[in-house]
Amino acid sequence: MIPFKLDMDRVQLDDWGTPEDIGAHTVEGTPLVSGKILFGTLSSPVSGGLYAATHGRYRVTYPFDEHATLLDGQLALTDEGTGQTVIYGPGDSWIIATGTTVIWDIRSDSIRKSYLAVTPTSAPA
Repeated sequence: MIPFKLDMDRVQLDDWGTPEDIGAHTVEGTPLVSGKILFGTLSSPVSGGLYAATHGRYRVTYPFDEHATLLDGQLALTDEGTGQTVIYGPGDSWIIATGTTVIWDIRSDSIRKSYLAVTPTSAPA
C-alpha cells in the first residue's frame, strides 16, 4: 500500500526538467516539473507516484489514462476539446483519458499531485 494524505510528509522528488522534457509545450512562464514513480515504471502498462510543477501554463496531450488527486497548490485544467475549465485545490481529483489535450494553468507557486497512469494496449491484429 502507498498512502497519499494531505497531511503527509513531502518526499523529495526527482528533477524532470521543463514541460518539453515530458512531452508537453510551455504556453506561459517558465514552469519546471519533477516527480517520483513509486509504482511500476515508465514502460509498465500501469504506473503511479507523485508529480509536481511550478507556476506557469503548459499544454499536454495525454499518452495515457490518468486518475490524479491534487495534494498541494491550486491549478486550473482546461480540456481543449470541450473548452471546459475546472479549478482544483488540495483533495480534488480528476480523470483524463488518453488523447485528451489539456492546458495546465498552475496558479500557485507550485502544485503536487498523486497519480495513477494506465497506458492503453494495442488491440490484437
